[in-house]
Amino acid sequence: MNNRRDFLKKTALASLGIITSNAIAEEQIQQLEQVGNFALPLSNFELPKLPYAYDGLEPFIDQQTMEIHHSKHHKTYIDNLNKALSVPVEGVTNEDTLETIFSKISKLPVSIRNNGGGHYNHSLFWNLMKSNKDGVINLPTGKLEDAITSVFGSFEEFKKQFTEAALKRFGSGWVWLYQQDGKLKIGSTPNQDNPLMENAEISGKPLLALDVWEHAYYLKYQNKRNEYISNWWNVVNWDAVSQQL
Repeated sequence: MNNRRDFLKKTALASLGIITSNAIAEEQIQQLEQVGNFALPLSNFELPKLPYAYDGLEPFIDQQTMEIHHSKHHKTYIDNLNKALSVPVEGVTNEDTLETIFSKISKLPVSIRNNGGGHYNHSLFWNLMKSNKDGVINLPTGKLEDAITSVFGSFEEFKKQFTEAALKRFGSGWVWLYQQDGKLKIGSTPNQDNPLMENAEISGKPLLALDVWEHAYYLKYQNKRNEYISNWWNVVNWDAVSQQL
């Protein structure tokens, strides 16, 4: 079982673009576990640890919101996903990961779509943020900076378009910077959909995710989604985004 589990973890690491060679370090295996246990046997998903304390994103995202969001909302998605996969599901095998499930999601029960998306999206979201006590916005560098500048003209223009997409998403959903056929694009999805799902509104590889469900911000910002988005830019972990590229 351990050998099979390691194989699945390594396979998922490769699919997530975390590795570029056959040599897989133990810390990379641990990194995969932190971003959601995507390659663990189905019906055995676990709540990932955050890479910071619940108050680690203060003052931009408050401690109470982070604790409830992670330990209640995210855990509920995982519990419901494990329940949905605890019985045989036509079209799903024990070799599937969340990514392979997303590739055939239209043929599966909506509970797997909603809760699988909820688990994947939140796991990615947590790891694309980091503590920033001094309030200095870190900017993308290297290949990511070049890609953003090439497509959007500047980081500020990218930020403007991403923010507009977040404000225009009606109701609950997510906003994404994603890669489609090698090109960066901005788009949004409703509910817990993501660009990896076969019949989602957008299609590609997620690079940056922003949760615009009200439970992500209402305790601190009430209905002021614009203030939440403006402050969220302070805690984006551009190194982690670059790893997705």
